[in-house]
Amino acid sequence: MKYCKPKPKSILSLDVGSKRIGLAYCDPLCITSNILPAVKRFENNQEIKIIRKHIYELNLTGFIVGLPLDEEGQMTSQAIDCKKYGQLLSNRLKLPFSYVNEHSSTWESSNRFGIKKDKSGLIDSFSAKIILEQWIEEGPELEELTGKHQIKY
Repeated sequence: MKYCKPKPKSILSLDVGSKRIGLAYCDPLCITSNILPAVKRFENNQEIKIIRKHIYELNLTGFIVGLPLDEEGQMTSQAIDCKKYGQLLSNRLKLPFSYVNEHSSTWESSNRFGIKKDKSGLIDSFSAKIILEQWIEEGPELEELTGKHQIKY
């Protein structure tokens, strides 16, 4: 599937895992991207308070969630969890968002940034940075009607 390069805007990128969520963000012109400390996932979704605080402090206007699809572009069990989490965030944050295929982003961040056997969440945030860089380059555009008409995976 081919996308158009999205309009520049300051957004948060999330690499959602079962234990942690890696975070990265870009400036409003999409020139620079930076990582934030990964946040631990809680059963009651308490981490959303931390995510909301980052969005407020950095004046971010939307977010993207990586979906770890398989080699054929099909949903994996982790991708289903990520999609549900994206919908939960959309309902809580009321911001435009989109999903990005993040197949092999952890492997790429491990090789590109030389991170091995990480338990701190650093690799998760660098994976979120890779997802963000991919979104800046390829899109898709964020859905302005928060959660409606999202790309169907």
